[in-house]
Amino acid sequence: MKRRLVSILTYTFLTVTAVFSVFPLLWMAISATNTSQVVLSGSLVPGTHLYDNYLALLQNQPVWRAMGNSFTYSIGQTLLAMVICSLAGYGFEVFHTRNKDRLMSLLLMAMMVPLAATMVPLFQMMGKMGLLNTAIGFVLPSVSTPFLIMMFRQSARSFPHDIIEAARIDGLNELQIFFRMFFPTMRATYAAALTIVFMNAWNNYLWPKVIMQTNDSMTMPMLTANLMSGYVVDYGMLMLAVLLSTLPTVIIFFLLQKSFTEGIAGAIKG
Repeated sequence: MKRRLVSILTYTFLTVTAVFSVFPLLWMAISATNTSQVVLSGSLVPGTHLYDNYLALLQNQPVWRAMGNSFTYSIGQTLLAMVICSLAGYGFEVFHTRNKDRLMSLLLMAMMVPLAATMVPLFQMMGKMGLLNTAIGFVLPSVSTPFLIMMFRQSARSFPHDIIEAARIDGLNELQIFFRMFFPTMRATYAAALTIVFMNAWNNYLWPKVIMQTNDSMTMPMLTANLMSGYVVDYGMLMLAVLLSTLPTVIIFFLLQKSFTEGIAGAIKG
């Protein structure tokens, strides 16, 4: 009886938590189908103005250009970050020395520095290098992060070093060992890294707002913020823009959620 009561309370708590978690997404999707007046009234009934909101959004903002920019920048940043950070994490663990431990400690200390504190020197550097309004300028400051390096280093600890020594004896160089042996066995870690980096890159607003200074370089978070800057806000159109901006990250997470959980758990155990 006691176990049954605990089970009922647990599932009740989880159900209530799930409802509170999903409700904002449900309300956003419903609001995207209504007019601004209906959204402000708090109605939870789906409307018939989805297409009208879509046409209004197309007339007011370059939606598909911003969507394409976000995909380009986010995918580029994700691929570069995974390659660079995984190589760094692998190197920190496989070629382990005390000096590398000290360097890793310095990298972890850098996580405490907020992005706003580095914004001005980063902007000056990108300006001198001629990288304003470019995908390289967007991606470059985030292609290597201490968190991802630490995650891949922790995962590398579970990789058998005896296999590495055997591969070296067989004549494989370090890059061959990494791409042929380490990479295929760490798919869960790469899936977790992909999810984290892509979501951060897609939702990034502050840095793109600083470095991207033309409408042609606009991303989806910047476009959504523009819809709130007028004297009169069309909340139906705004919710549709937020919905379009949210869908890619939601799809990525649900496709990779199992691997994401395994990758995070593996990094913690390592």
